[in-house]
Amino acid sequence: MSGPENPPKSAADRAAKLRQTLDLHNHRYYVLDDPLVSDAEYDSLLRELQALEADHPALADPASPTRRVGAPPLEAFEVFLHDPPMLSLENAVDEEEVREFGERAKRYLRQTFDRELEACAYVVEPKLDGLAVELVYRDGLFVSGGTRGDGVRGEDVTQNLRTVGAVPLRLRREEGAPPPPALLSVRGEVFMRLEAFGRLNRARREAEEPPFANPRNAAAGSLRQLDPAITASRPLDIYLYGVGRTEGIEFESQSALLGALPGWGLPVNPEWRRCTDLEEALARSRELLEGREKAPYEMDGAVIKVDAFELQRDLGVKSRAPRWAIARKFPPKQETTVVEDFVVQVGRTGALTPVALLRPVRVGGVEVSRATLHNEDEVAKKDVRKGDTVVVQRAGDVIPEVVAVILKKRPKGARKFKMPKECPVCKTEVPPRPEGEIVSRCPNPKCPAVVREGIRHFASRRALDIEGLGEKLVNQLVDSGMVSEPADLFALERDALAAMERMAEKSAENLIAALEEAKRPSLARFLFALGIRHVGEHLAEVLADRFGGVDALAEAGREALEEVPEVGPQVAESVSSFFADYRTVVDNLLAAGVRPAAPERPSSPEGGAAPFAGKTFVLTGTLSARPRSAAKAAIEALGGRVSGSLSKKTDFVVAGESPGSKLAKAESLGVAVLDEAAFEKALAAKKLP
Repeated sequence: MSGPENPPKSAADRAAKLRQTLDLHNHRYYVLDDPLVSDAEYDSLLRELQALEADHPALADPASPTRRVGAPPLEAFEVFLHDPPMLSLENAVDEEEVREFGERAKRYLRQTFDRELEACAYVVEPKLDGLAVELVYRDGLFVSGGTRGDGVRGEDVTQNLRTVGAVPLRLRREEGAPPPPALLSVRGEVFMRLEAFGRLNRARREAEEPPFANPRNAAAGSLRQLDPAITASRPLDIYLYGVGRTEGIEFESQSALLGALPGWGLPVNPEWRRCTDLEEALARSRELLEGREKAPYEMDGAVIKVDAFELQRDLGVKSRAPRWAIARKFPPKQETTVVEDFVVQVGRTGALTPVALLRPVRVGGVEVSRATLHNEDEVAKKDVRKGDTVVVQRAGDVIPEVVAVILKKRPKGARKFKMPKECPVCKTEVPPRPEGEIVSRCPNPKCPAVVREGIRHFASRRALDIEGLGEKLVNQLVDSGMVSEPADLFALERDALAAMERMAEKSAENLIAALEEAKRPSLARFLFALGIRHVGEHLAEVLADRFGGVDALAEAGREALEEVPEVGPQVAESVSSFFADYRTVVDNLLAAGVRPAAPERPSSPEGGAAPFAGKTFVLTGTLSARPRSAAKAAIEALGGRVSGSLSKKTDFVVAGESPGSKLAKAESLGVAVLDEAAFEKALAAKKLP
């Protein structure tokens, strides 16, 4: 007997056929831009399937086209973890910087692997201005997806991504394509085409709703809606360009990956090209730039990647950016406007930055009313004055800046701008710039502006990532006197927070919970959050790995700091001075319950420190027992570190066949040299000679 729990075979067959047909039409419409049926015909088929699934719940299928919309609104997004992390790219503003990128890659391979690389193939892809995401498929079904976030943790927007028509809920298998792998995580960009963006804004104006400033804001805001129904109403699109983890398949190159994805119904930008060398890649980037104005989407550059994945693995990553890819940024769009006045901003290190207040003008789709002038020397060089007509651009299409003054339009009597002699916020006298510095600084650590910016940095996503502690709330907390240093954050009380403007009891509870969670950061995040000059994320990780704790780092002298690879005299001086001047700030954080977690260190089987801990190796020549990457992994597994450059800080040089000049240099520096037999013996014994 058939019924809701036991549907007739005819209903099951019809439902399966409808899903297959609707998936085909979705693919033709969203991916190939070549629909086979009208919207009315598609809607008729979808309604038939909805009716079948309603009459027979046992026919439910998580990949059904009817499941694209229907999830209830969320209260908040869950965390989405990226494994491996989603990397950001370094930018090149001109072709010479791209060539320098290519030379750096060759030099790194030469120094690290002693390999000469005259030329290699590259893949060039348009750089879209959208929101980076990751999609995860298991056994061909879309199971989860998240935003990039900080590269490690993003927001789980699975239900919203289901509403994007170009995202297949079940992977296809086109003729000639291999079967989809058991696990596939792919990365790409959610964006909005210009025509669709225009339609959306026209509809919003007609509904007396504020229009979006630009397609990127529209795409990002639409994907981050707590109600999937709102996301479904927005014309979002997606192109995939990268891979995270896979099971059941391996790709040899970026071009092979981009060639395979469409065979599973995953859309890629058809404008990608494989180029035989860097000059051909630059020529392709020029073609994209020339066609920028005719492109159907916002394109702010071209991404140039080393094609071969083996080379990508050898080149590796520095901090959060790969050595095997770079973004060739296109020149930003420019407009002219008038400088109406100047203000001087104070940063977290006390740096004074002049800012031009402009007559509002739209640049690249965004209204601009302020533009940075960077520093006093830059103002003098450009000779920007009040009343000047200036050329303004959004640097990297993001930060507005004054490019040049149109001198023939300068009003008579326009006076040169002068930096103030006292801090514009706390009125403390500003001392002369030290030799070699390009900015003046407010010397008062209690300056409200310094405190505000320091707290914002401390709570930022890549530091302690304190959810809910935004710019406006930080300003209120500092201005009210409730917070004067980072430790004060952890003494905040729920009732006092709930009583603040634009706060409520639930928001206060969430912030207290976020502060409690932030008490267990990694040591590297904690050091970065402190805002030590010259210590970014990468150096924070280097220092955390070397010293393992706050006290050990604070007590290290400049000589000990300079012995750390990648730490020079300037960084050593900055770190030493910071702990001399601000040790109380750090101690107050520890007293407030903040407990930075030391990095995990490899240990010997018998316990204790890893046998190669604290030792730096340089590999040179050809190794026969194992590939260079495997030798590097073996050293790191025993606590050691592999460097690409040889110096007096190096502990051991591992010399294979044809070691080249590094062997002679090691001998001149007195660095111990291990031949391959001695190196393999040390690995096997887990003990250095």
